[in-house]
Formats: sequence, structure tokens, C-alpha cells
Amino acid sequence: MRFLQVISGWINRYFSNEEAIYLVVLLAAGFLVLFVLGGVLAPVLTGLVVAFLLQGLVKRLAAWRVPDAGAVYLTFLLFVSGLVGVALFVAPLVWRQLAALVQALPDVIGRLREMAGNLAAAFPEFVTEEQTEVWFDGVAGQLGNLSASVLETLVANVPSVVGVVIYLVLVPISVFFFLKDRRRILGWLTAALPKERPLIHRVGQEMNQQLANYVRGKFIEILIVGFVTFLVFSLLGLHFAALLGVVVGLSVLIPFVGAAVVTIPVALVGIMQFGWSWELAYVMAAYGIIQALDGNVLVPLLFSEAVDLHPITIIVAVLAFGGLWGVWGVFFAIPLATLLKAIYNAWPSEVLPQPSGKAGAGPASS
Repeated sequence: MRFLQVISGWINRYFSNEEAIYLVVLLAAGFLVLFVLGGVLAPVLTGLVVAFLLQGLVKRLAAWRVPDAGAVYLTFLLFVSGLVGVALFVAPLVWRQLAALVQALPDVIGRLREMAGNLAAAFPEFVTEEQTEVWFDGVAGQLGNLSASVLETLVANVPSVVGVVIYLVLVPISVFFFLKDRRRILGWLTAALPKERPLIHRVGQEMNQQLANYVRGKFIEILIVGFVTFLVFSLLGLHFAALLGVVVGLSVLIPFVGAAVVTIPVALVGIMQFGWSWELAYVMAAYGIIQALDGNVLVPLLFSEAVDLHPITIIVAVLAFGGLWGVWGVFFAIPLATLLKAIYNAWPSEVLPQPSGKAGAGPASS
């Protein structure tokens, strides 16, 4: 009985507000739809995300007294032009460099084997040549299995070309109509909500600001970091500069972990090409400077408000939402974690009567 009283008191404390129950049902339905139909609705959801990113440009053009229809059409034209540019120039270059890297993997293993042999000869008390040979034989076997797996995956995914075509058709169409009819769509969504919705309004207002700040800022950060990395590595003569630029740019999606993990392929490509030389030192120093400028200059400029989440919370959110929704889950891990925190902060809870007889209610604060 005592347990039931505790449960009943907890429910009365946190779910006595009708709007709170409505918000829980709304969130549960949204997560359920994404979990069950996320793959089917992926092109439309991608269009929604892109339209949200482009909405800032539409507002900026409207502030410059461009008519709304003209702002939408101009923004959509810029988006399609960028998409065509990526498809014609960036994607083929990255694909060629990825294919070249796969072909060069045996040479990489051979170069690393040679360097490990030299290290074993110089420091036989720490590692022997027999140990390095055994280790590299295992690596070569795993590399062969990996190559076979990649080939099988490519053959198995040939029908996915149809999926790419579907994306190329549906995403631009979705972006256009989300931009063009954004006010009408918001009106439909608002009409489905209760007329009195202070809790949903507080959460929505905070999340709109957070999403606008984070998503657009993160997208711009990926473009800047990726392009600067490609430019610097190209000037230093490093092979696979475009591929590494894409990888380094995408690494900013995972704070703290991404930069550390991407250091490995950058260092391996540098060692393969330059060996232990000053050129390798220049490459690694340039990479370190890019990461330092990103964290200390670019991020404060792009993000007007800091995301007040503990690093462990960010890592857990990235792992959890990434496991559920893949790349999009990683991209939206921090906004989704911020959404949960905003709901927690705004959640109505009854405060027990004070000895003076006064009682109040207010959201939890952090």
C-alpha cells in the first residue's frame, strides 16, 4: 500500500496538469512515428530539415524587402545550385579519392610493416620483429576480409541507386513546399494543439531558439571546417585532401570524440606519404591549429548561446540517438537532449504547502 501511495503521489505531483499529459502523448507519438516510419519518411524528413536550415536565408531576404515568394524562389534556386555543384564536383572527387585509398591500403600496410621493422631493430627490448610480423599478418588478413565485405556490400546495394534517385527527386520537392507553405503548415499544427498551452509554448519557444542556433550553426561549421581542411591539406600536398576534408568536417558532429578519432586517419595518411619527417609534423600541426581555431574561435562566433549540457550527457545522447536514427540521430543528438532538458525545466510540479499556509507551483530550475 505504501508503494502505491508513493506512485499515486508522484503521478499527482507531475501529471496533475492536463497539458503535461498532452505533451507526453505528443512526444511519445512523435518518437514512435520516427522509430517505426523513419526510414520510409526519410526523404520528407530530410526536406524538412533542409527547409529549416534555409528558413534563415528566407527571413534575411525578407528583411531586405524581398517579397516572400521571391525570397522562397531565390533560396530554393541557391539550394538546387549547391546540390548540383556537390553532385558534379565534390562527390566525384571524394569518390575517386576513396577508391584510390582502398587501392593503396596494401601499400599502407607494407609501409607500416617496414616502419615497425625499423622500430623493432632500433628498440629490440620493447618489441621484436617476430611480434610485428605476426601482428601485420593478422592485419593483412583482416584487410582482405574487409575488402571482400566492401565489394559484397557494393554489389548488394546496387538497387539502392533507385533510393538515391528518390532522394534527389523528393527532397527538393519537399524543401520547396515546406518553404512555400511554411505558414500554412504551422497553422495546421497550431490548430491541432489546445488553445491554452503555456507549457508547450515555453518548450517550443526555447527549442525553436536552440534549434535555430545549433542546427544552422553546426551546418555552417561543417562546411567551413571541411573546406579549410581540404584547402590546407591541398597546399601541404597531402594525398586524399578532399576525402580527409569531408571526414574532418563531419567529425564536428560528435563533440570531444570526433576530433580525437579523426586524428588517426590524418596521421596514417601523413605517415604513409611523408614518413617520420618535418612534412608530417607540418600536417599534424596544421590539423591541430584547425581544431584549435574551430573550438576557440569558430564555435563561439557561430553559436550565440552555449549548449548547457554536461559532456557525458552529450556523449550518451550521441550514442543513443545515433543508434536509433543513424547519421540524423547523431546530427540532432544535442538538440534532442536539449529538448528533454527544456521539458524537464518547464514541467509543472506542485510544491507542497509551506508551514505558513502558502503554496505555489513553478517549473524546476537548473
